[in-house]
Amino acid sequence: MEEKPRLTVSQHENATPIEHRINPRRRSLRGGKIVFNLRSSVITCSIVNLSETGACLEVQSAIGIPKVFELKFEPGGEWRVCQIAWRHQRRIGVVFD
Repeated sequence: MEEKPRLTVSQHENATPIEHRINPRRRSLRGGKIVFNLRSSVITCSIVNLSETGACLEVQSAIGIPKVFELKFEPGGEWRVCQIAWRHQRRIGVVFD
């Protein structure tokens, strides 16, 4: 099985994460839905930036969002399984599975 490239993050106390990307992200102002608990729980998010391998999401609160979830892109309805790579305040970096 081919291993997918991963995002590595360095973070110093009280500092913004320093990201080391394999694929560059493009700015995106799309909406999205974070979906988990067998699609019974939904949290609205903004997709801040996007690449082939991951995205940066902005949410009202990152509390309660599981490590792995589905992301539904809006408009369009595309679904991706995501794993959280990092969290910083209201932003979440995810890697697509």
